[in-house]
Amino acid sequence: MGSEDDSSIEQAVSSRRERLLALRAAKELSNAPEQDQDPSSNPTHTASNNNNDPHNDDDDQEENLSMKFRNYVPHDKELQEGKLAPAVLPKFEDPAAPAPPPDTTEDPFLNIAPKKPNWDLRRDVQKKLDKLEKRTQKALYKLMEEQEKQKQLIEGEESNGTTD
Repeated sequence: MGSEDDSSIEQAVSSRRERLLALRAAKELSNAPEQDQDPSSNPTHTASNNNNDPHNDDDDQEENLSMKFRNYVPHDKELQEGKLAPAVLPKFEDPAAPAPPPDTTEDPFLNIAPKKPNWDLRRDVQKKLDKLEKRTQKALYKLMEEQEKQKQLIEGEESNGTTD
């Protein structure tokens, strides 16, 4: 009975070890998708390394650990290699800004401006112009009447002078 219990325990231990190795490999793959070509991400390779050297896993983590500096320039030359280039901001485009009109050579102010530039002056002065127009017509009418009277006087004098 002892041998059967030992074999079942060994099977349980080996199945648990395989599950843990599979979980560890899945975690490594999810954390570092760029390292697909790296042989250490292979679960069989990791299993062989763990069986041979139990401290090997700690060494791999120290080698993969790298510091990245974005806003800080370190004084140590070894750490300066980890400095990242500053982030490039995308060009800002205002969504509320109107799009430039398609290739039109037409001046946009021509559509806004009135056809005659003095329309507002005429509107403001129109009442005074109407009064002046009436006075002008009356004055012209008076002048025409005076001219008619003078013609009649001249004709009357000529007719009176010829009969003499």
